[in-house]
Amino acid sequence: MYAVIGALVFVMLVFLMMGVRVVRQGYVYTVERLGKFTLSAEPGLHLIVPFVDRVGQKVNMMEQVLDIPGQEIITRDNAMVGVDAVVFFQVLDAGKAAYEVHNLYNAIMALTTTNLRTVMGSMDLDETLSKRDEINARLLSVVDHATSPWGVKITRVEIKDIRPPIDISEAMARQMKAERLKRAEILEAEGERASRILRAEGEKQSAILSAEGKKEAAFRDAEARERAAEAEARATEVVSEAISRSGNQAINYFIAQEYTKAIGKFATSPNAKTILFPVEATQLIGTLGGIGELAREVIGAGSKGDVTTPLELPKGAPRAAVPRTRGEGEG
Repeated sequence: MYAVIGALVFVMLVFLMMGVRVVRQGYVYTVERLGKFTLSAEPGLHLIVPFVDRVGQKVNMMEQVLDIPGQEIITRDNAMVGVDAVVFFQVLDAGKAAYEVHNLYNAIMALTTTNLRTVMGSMDLDETLSKRDEINARLLSVVDHATSPWGVKITRVEIKDIRPPIDISEAMARQMKAERLKRAEILEAEGERASRILRAEGEKQSAILSAEGKKEAAFRDAEARERAAEAEARATEVVSEAISRSGNQAINYFIAQEYTKAIGKFATSPNAKTILFPVEATQLIGTLGGIGELAREVIGAGSKGDVTTPLELPKGAPRAAVPRTRGEGEG
């Protein structure tokens, strides 16, 4: 009796253990009852009926990365390129992902590969190399729309690498080099043109300023000559008035003044020790006496002294050698 009860207890424990299922985080288990999908078991502890219910598939609900192997694609301009891509996707409905498609990973890979050939085959080589964002966007739209009945969300489709043929790569390198040389020559020409323009502008401004300076200098010079002419005219007018008032005495005074200045210059010359005058001594003495008389009359210092006092020469002046006439100073 006790053996039977122990056997029953053991069978019940085994039965309970077969009905306990623990679902890990990030996964969803599909439960099938008599072969039919009934529910999706979320992460945690679940009890199922042994021999009636069973776990169908363990579906990964985390975002996954599917690597698309390299593909040889012919572009619209008949260039053969090698392409590598990756697909990021996430299962949103475990039931659909488990039962709407067989082998989800192969289905996504095949779908991405065929659409990759379609999209890049409709583009030129230059477009495939320069419009990766457009290729990614078109692939994402097409693949996501195709996988939506499977309960899958395509989050991203990225082109990893595009490998053009070797000869095309070399041609592209030469083209790039030529383009850069062209840009360098254009920039150099533009710089030289700008330099010449700036230099011409500088020379223009310099010429304008020089012309304005010459104009101003000529104006100032003309104004100075005009002022000098006015002063000369004023002096001439004053001299004329003095002559008209004093007559010949004023003329003699001016002549005597200039004569005295000339004698003073001869006297202060460092190289002149003796001065020879090509005049008669009597004329020279008479001239000096006339100068002294005229000076006394003009300055108003006329006294009743000796009128024939000769005009004294400056101190240190050389003595003039006066030619002597025959018989003069004899007897």
